[in-house]
Amino acid sequence: MESSATEHSGFNTMVTKAYPLRILNHNTEEHNNSGGGAEPYVGLEFDTAEEAREYYNVYAARTGFKARTGQLYRSRTDGTVSSRRFVCSKEGFQLNSRTGCTAFIRVQRRDTGKWVLDQIQKEHNHELGGEAEETTTTTTPRPVRAPAPTKLATTVNQHRPKMKVVDESDREQRSSSKSSLKRFKSCSVGEGEVSNDHHSKVVSGSEPYAGLEFASANEACQFYQAYAEVVGFRVRIGQLFRSKVDNSITSRRFVCSREGFQHPSRMGCGAYMRIKRQDSGGWIVDRLNKDHNHDLEPGKKNQDGLKKITDDVTGGLDSVELIELNNNNNKHIKKATSRENRIGKEWYPLLLDYFQSKQTEDMGFFYAVELDVHNGSCLSLFWADSRARFACSQFGDAVVFDTSYRKGSYSVPFATFVGFNHHRQPVLLGCAMVADESKDSFVWLFQTWLRAMSGRPPRSVVADQDSSIQQALSQVFPGAHRRYSAWQMREKERENLRPFPSEFKYEYEKCIYQSQTVVEFDSVWNSLINKYGLRDDVWLREIYERREHWAPAYLRASFFAGIPINGAFEPFFGPSLDALTPLREFIGRYEQGLEQRREEERKEDFNSYNLQPFLQTKEPVEEQCRRLYTLTVFRIFQNELVQSYSYLCLKTYEEGAMSRFLVRKCGNESEKHAVTFNATNLNSSCSCQMFEHEGLLCRHVLKVFNLLEVKELPSKYILHRWTKNAEFGFVRDMESGVSSQDLKALMVWSLREAASKYIEFGTSSLEKYKLAYEIMREGGKKLCWQR
Repeated sequence: MESSATEHSGFNTMVTKAYPLRILNHNTEEHNNSGGGAEPYVGLEFDTAEEAREYYNVYAARTGFKARTGQLYRSRTDGTVSSRRFVCSKEGFQLNSRTGCTAFIRVQRRDTGKWVLDQIQKEHNHELGGEAEETTTTTTPRPVRAPAPTKLATTVNQHRPKMKVVDESDREQRSSSKSSLKRFKSCSVGEGEVSNDHHSKVVSGSEPYAGLEFASANEACQFYQAYAEVVGFRVRIGQLFRSKVDNSITSRRFVCSREGFQHPSRMGCGAYMRIKRQDSGGWIVDRLNKDHNHDLEPGKKNQDGLKKITDDVTGGLDSVELIELNNNNNKHIKKATSRENRIGKEWYPLLLDYFQSKQTEDMGFFYAVELDVHNGSCLSLFWADSRARFACSQFGDAVVFDTSYRKGSYSVPFATFVGFNHHRQPVLLGCAMVADESKDSFVWLFQTWLRAMSGRPPRSVVADQDSSIQQALSQVFPGAHRRYSAWQMREKERENLRPFPSEFKYEYEKCIYQSQTVVEFDSVWNSLINKYGLRDDVWLREIYERREHWAPAYLRASFFAGIPINGAFEPFFGPSLDALTPLREFIGRYEQGLEQRREEERKEDFNSYNLQPFLQTKEPVEEQCRRLYTLTVFRIFQNELVQSYSYLCLKTYEEGAMSRFLVRKCGNESEKHAVTFNATNLNSSCSCQMFEHEGLLCRHVLKVFNLLEVKELPSKYILHRWTKNAEFGFVRDMESGVSSQDLKALMVWSLREAASKYIEFGTSSLEKYKLAYEIMREGGKKLCWQR
């Protein structure tokens, strides 16, 4: 098994002086850094980061715990290391011996070149072992020596690939070695591993592929650098993973130099090659992404010397093999066989058999299988029954791509497409088994979903912020508004804001959820960052740069059909079907959970047609909306209407048919919004943007309508998707751009659903049976159908 050293803790412990620099006045007491492990404190200075590490080792030995190197952070200005963390060896949960301990120190490099301790946590959540552990640490400073070959350090948090990940040891002189890539300078990537005379050379220009083998990790590094020069990008050494059994390195990643966002030149590129150690001692490429999100600059030096060896069977560029010259012997490297697949082989017969049986009873049932181009084996799966496809024609304007299976360890990569119906209930729009998490996999999945839904793309999509998903969404749905999953944002906030004081967290939440406009958000955010001196905080800077995908003030202008913005979204199947559901129970739980959701929808349909809510005002618009809206939506509208009576309205501008009003709450000067109104066409807009975001008029516009005696809402402000008969509006919208077969399947489901309601309600009593039968008989006459 593999593990990555991560910074994560499930424990809630008190942080002692764990404040960012400049929040507290530092202790100015002089301290001898090499003086035997005295108590660390905020403000303690060191000449080098190595000196700080040695100091923490000595302190750890005296206190009774072991220390290890944690994260490093880089400057976005020049890419140099700006701060480092040294943590208790029991930090994280990757090994059985770890307890999630949060004890650490962080040192930050100052402009003077000194390293200052600016964050600290002294408390441990485990027993300390005393002096006995001193033998595991170095008690005297190491002698100065020439720089050793580059080593990789243990990586941190594999769930944060774009943030503060320790991908490599401190290589502050990296800029001076750029030319070495062009000379194919060897890189020593194994701890304690040093390349020898480099007898073995990889033919430059050959394409990497899954299944490609190397004798050593150094060879893989050399090969990827040679490939990168030909294609036109630069390489960095990325994460490494260790075995839980003996702590040996089991896999390594080599990434595009533009991976991540820690430097202005980086743009979150997802291209990489990962190698995995074999039992034989060799290394094999097991994961690969060749797609870059930036322009490439192919080198000229090696292009002229490309040597391509073609396969005798298929030929062509896709069958390029590598020949390695090693002691004058030719060694053929295995041809790529397949992509990674996280779906167990035993799942395919079960699911494919289920799909085929569903097609016999549901002519609109759709399913698709992604095939491996190398060997034709099955990869990802997608399926949707006719009702899901019909629901998408009604409620596919705002979609949640739910991959919550990725929150932790999982055995079943089960993902769902979910929309929200006219009762604001979640409705299923399709399901998938995701073989791997590459961009190609998600591109195939989104394209397949789009094809199954008659080519109608959503207006907005909520999905995880991982680069492979976001790049695929951008490619397949270029016009859709993309919003990050709130659960992922909350998780990263808990992780990155843990050391900050409660006052900062309070103001941070206030900035996010109480800012009404983008101008206000930007102003409050910058004031907050300046107040606490956090301009150099990498994570805060990164999320601010992507604020249009998660900040409510930026999202209000986009339609999301009322999908909760604060993260209160429950998976469609709830706890009954998740990533740990066993194979033998999957189909049964799936159908049970689906039927339960659809039964809830039928109940709301019945209630909306048969129950009538009380009116709370004498306004004609309230009666109008009671007739049209479903119960749930009407209650939301009714609340806005009632609340409008608590507001005052003042005209601030008028020119011709255009007027502008200031609407503020009585007794609350700070709660106010601007409403613009056009008397010619009754167009109206409010600064709160509720109509743009949810499709329902806000209390501020309703107040203006009341003042101007608008007795009936214009049809443009009553979205069909929120009305009682929303399910019957799809034919008008789908007559163009839909195949006759798809349209017929949707019409069959719609009529079948309507008939099932006649049966359900018509069998509740003899009187209702007679009524239902008579209605159906009269309808049959109009269709020229006689019994």
